[in-house]
Amino acid sequence: MSSSSEIESLVYLLEDPDPYVQDKVRSRLFELGEQAVPLLDQQKNNTQDEGERELISEIIRWITYSSVENDFMDVVSGGLNNLKELEDAIFILSRFNNPTLRASEYKKKLDRFAETIGDEVRYALDDSQKMHVVLDYVFAELDFSGSTKDYYNPENSYLNCVIDRRQGLPITLSLIVLFIGRRLQLPFHGINMPIHFMLTYQGEMEEVLIDPFDHGKLVDYSQCYYFLKQNGIDPKSKHFSVASEITILARCIRNLINSYEKLDQLDTAENLKNLLSTVETIAAQH
Repeated sequence: MSSSSEIESLVYLLEDPDPYVQDKVRSRLFELGEQAVPLLDQQKNNTQDEGERELISEIIRWITYSSVENDFMDVVSGGLNNLKELEDAIFILSRFNNPTLRASEYKKKLDRFAETIGDEVRYALDDSQKMHVVLDYVFAELDFSGSTKDYYNPENSYLNCVIDRRQGLPITLSLIVLFIGRRLQLPFHGINMPIHFMLTYQGEMEEVLIDPFDHGKLVDYSQCYYFLKQNGIDPKSKHFSVASEITILARCIRNLINSYEKLDQLDTAENLKNLLSTVETIAAQH
């Protein structure tokens, strides 16, 4: 059994310039395995040194990668059949960045978001009003918005970080709406449009497109066609079809790979590519 003093010493020795010492330290941490994670997490919280905090985070990710990967595979192995399963997978994906993440706390936050507007949605006169209750709440009251200054920050792709920071990419902002909508049984769906993920609401009213990156603004197909052409893409009908849950998950992973490659964190990107390969294989089977 390890102690906090041993963990503190091991973290300190990881910065030793001698490769032999580093190898011995890593071997000991690997030997301790996940039993060391709570003490490592405690050490991270106790230090004010940002470099040390990041080093400890890397150690925790290294130790826990296999178990997080197994949990992820357990969820996606049968394909993703609904938004609840997608939500489970998305929060497990967040554990690749924060292995000690308590997903249940963030799911409770989503529960509270839905509960806050539940009565207003139930008493709305029509689908249009219900849709606007959710969009106004998410993008005006909660102030979720697109991350324009630091677009490729990986935190924009981890849902727990998006909930904390109130900033994200089009797809992660869409997930906030989708998961709140699921709790309220509202027909929001994802649209896997190239370059820019979109939302649609398909109630009894006329189907509309929603841009989550522009504060939930309603847009029409002609605007999307123009956007795609301006970016060198020939618009096709498939670009506006409802995205499956497994397709949404795969796109989230691709965004993370892109972010880590831009940060030159190639080992992390490679691990995510392995996940993506598995997800794409499962998607092809379903």
